[in-house]
Amino acid sequence: MPVITIRGQMGSGAAEIGHEVARLIRGDYVDRQILQKVAQLLGHPESEVAEKEQVPPRVAQRILGALEKALARSGTTDSAYLQTWMEPLDDARYLDALESVIQELALEGNIVLVGRGSQFILRNNPSVLHVLVIAPLKERIKRVMAQLDVDEEEAQRVIEEHDGTRRAFIQRFFKRDLENPDYYDMVINTEHLSYEAVARIIVMAAEEKTPWQHG
Repeated sequence: MPVITIRGQMGSGAAEIGHEVARLIRGDYVDRQILQKVAQLLGHPESEVAEKEQVPPRVAQRILGALEKALARSGTTDSAYLQTWMEPLDDARYLDALESVIQELALEGNIVLVGRGSQFILRNNPSVLHVLVIAPLKERIKRVMAQLDVDEEEAQRVIEEHDGTRRAFIQRFFKRDLENPDYYDMVINTEHLSYEAVARIIVMAAEEKTPWQHG
């Protein structure tokens, strides 16, 4: 069963492509927002998590299970420890738990992981396909202008802030250059390719790397 990590610049279409890949492989899409919310809600009823996440209950349960296993191994049981996302990452125990969560999710396969260093956490797993999605800045600015209904100057500011934060996170916790192509199996430019076409290419590559039955 495929495990695919997707990382991309803001406006490159990485999230949209990730959702389409998950649909094509009939798997789960997990991004940092879902992980953040589940971490904040750890200890709440599953139904409440699923409702607030607005994702299928099976996805919420899958992430909860991985979190619980990771926390049990690390000896961390206080849900208050996970009440915020950015701040606790100063604590090495939280990063250890995050790595355990990503590894647990990857064990079952059939999943698309977006962000939070999943490409580096799973770098030694030869069956995982790692994808970097890019696009020229002018194209990304145009897309963000349309998505956020902002002018060109604001769109560029948002892109620079977002991408800068992601680069700083990866450098701080993984000591890597986020956009170094050496860390990815594929680097795809979406300027002249539809998101649907890119998703199909990724699925074909994933099947070449780790054959599985799908249909």
